Amino acid sequence: MSLFFATLLTASALLLISAALVWNGPPVGALARVFSRSRRASYVTMGLGAVWTLYRITRLGEADFGDYKMPIFIGFAVLTVAVFRYVPDFLSVRGACVLVLLIGDVLLSSAYMHYEEPGRLFLVTLVYVMILLALYLAVSPFRVRDFAHWLFARSHRPRIFGAISGAYGIILLGAALSYA
Repeated sequence: MSLFFATLLTASALLLISAALVWNGPPVGALARVFSRSRRASYVTMGLGAVWTLYRITRLGEADFGDYKMPIFIGFAVLTVAVFRYVPDFLSVRGACVLVLLIGDVLLSSAYMHYEEPGRLFLVTLVYVMILLALYLAVSPFRVRDFAHWLFARSHRPRIFGAISGAYGIILLGAALSYA
């Protein structure tokens, strides 16, 4: 993926999230409050994360334990099924964290060796912040529930958070257009 496309996609995602938060309709708050314990969301996020990880395992090279692809693949597949059975609490948050880490790898790979583009630092900074946040929330997923309840307790909080996200999305959009 090119740096332009990666930055443009990230800016678009931020602007979409921003629009939903600034709108702050009843479905937005309701969805945010139930996401952390949603069984359907856990199937989607953890399922996508597991499929993507299993795909990456099939692409392991010799230096990355590629000689042991099949045992790693089987072990991870068994572990994924066991997680759905034995640790269903906040699984949607953990699945979202897995997706953030996998997407972060793709975005950082697109920015690798593009030192001549100073605008890439806006993308890379956001990705590193999201990676740190994903690692923290994977350990303490109940914080997402607490944050959603806090955020939607007052009507102005989501709008402020959405405006900040939108401003950063516009900065990323400007950075993407500066590459062309």
